Amino acid sequence: MMELLIKGGVSYLLGSIIGSLLVAYLTGGADIRTLGSGNAGATNALRTQGRKFAFWVLLIDVGKGWIATAPVATAPFVLGALGPMPGLQEWSVPVCGIAVMLGHVYPVFFGFRGGKGVATLVGVVLGISGWLLVPMILTWLIAVMLFGFVGLASVLGAITLAVTIALRNLGVPLLVFGIAAALLILFTHRANLARMRAGTENRVRRLWLFRPRGGHA
Repeated sequence: MMELLIKGGVSYLLGSIIGSLLVAYLTGGADIRTLGSGNAGATNALRTQGRKFAFWVLLIDVGKGWIATAPVATAPFVLGALGPMPGLQEWSVPVCGIAVMLGHVYPVFFGFRGGKGVATLVGVVLGISGWLLVPMILTWLIAVMLFGFVGLASVLGAITLAVTIALRNLGVPLLVFGIAAALLILFTHRANLARMRAGTENRVRRLWLFRPRGGHA
């Protein structure tokens, strides 16, 4: 249990390092929580600061998710005099994955106002198994092209991850992680879904990655 608590705590603190706010601090840029949608994630960074800024934000936010579920979750627990407890070790990756996402959404270093967790979830899944990203990203791309709503695409991508884990029968711990991650992404995008129902949510015409700087979505 101590191993899960320590690794989960480290992952949460890692998640609290928000890419957009760190890059803004290092470059003297603006806090993007005061711009655009007010979110600290990569999407708002791309909308308000451009591709170069967003690239570094995405790299940091994805990277910390990978670190939490690769090096941190699987590291030997040197403080455990009796070694890992049977039955708990398999929960290390799920606990660290959710903890780093919660750190990103509620960062202790930045007043508990962070991003929505999608980029960090991508990093977490990459640390678990790269092939799990394939259906998740394909769902995201198809949803964006069909509906034009990035928030909806993110929710559907997270749900696809949970469904994929269930269909592949990857075990209870990963299934719990998949469901918890999907619920968290659904929760962080609740305002987007509400605006969709009200007809006020921004719709993209094409992927921002290929949009000229200064163009309109």
